[in-house]
Amino acid sequence: MKAERVVIDTNVLISAALSAQSPPQQVVFHVLAHRQLVFSSATFAELETRLWRPKFDRYISPEARRSLLHDLKAVAIWEELPAEPLTTYSRDPDDDKFIHTALTGQAAWLVSGDKDLLDVPPIDGLRILSPAQALDEWNAAAQKD
Repeated sequence: MKAERVVIDTNVLISAALSAQSPPQQVVFHVLAHRQLVFSSATFAELETRLWRPKFDRYISPEARRSLLHDLKAVAIWEELPAEPLTTYSRDPDDDKFIHTALTGQAAWLVSGDKDLLDVPPIDGLRILSPAQALDEWNAAAQKD
């Protein structure tokens, strides 16, 4: 059986890196173990840029950041977004790159802590959930199996 694909928003990935045993970290571990992580160059660039902000210096070392970026880059499925103008889904058009990455990569899930993404109206074939909601759904599905 082919593993479901998942796009994880930057805020969840950074929270996972900074907070052990948190729902974001549990989501990342679950996706790496049971599903397939999907990035586009746009979503990865956002992660890279944000992760290197000085405000994180006291929480995560440069070596840990480099390692995290290297490892995520190595395990992810990469999708290139179309160049033509793309549909706007979110109140914050900058967040749409995550939806476009999920749709292009045929991801079933987009996990985000961003209210602008969580409030997007339903999109066929894509579930947009918070880390806690995703964990609840995945755990419920595992109990049924």
